[in-house]
Amino acid sequence: MAYYKTIDGKKYDGELLELAEKLTSGSGDGRLSKEDAEKLLEAVKDGNSYTDIEKDTMAYVRENYKWTDAADEWFRAEIRKWAASK
Repeated sequence: MAYYKTIDGKKYDGELLELAEKLTSGSGDGRLSKEDAEKLLEAVKDGNSYTDIEKDTMAYVRENYKWTDAADEWFRAEIRKWAASK
């Protein structure tokens, strides 16, 4: 069961935020790599739908976390393709 995290009065998917935080802490340069983007995409796909809360959460992650250019481009292309099929 998903849980939510409220930031500035807006609800976000807590599991996605936790995953983004885990992927950017510790090792590397603190940016989300293509491999990290693949993990985030799998987490979004796990419910087999792209909910408004997940969309808002991924927008938040894209704005508030650093991504490599390749990861950002790949994620945006893949999520568009997948969401279009839902």
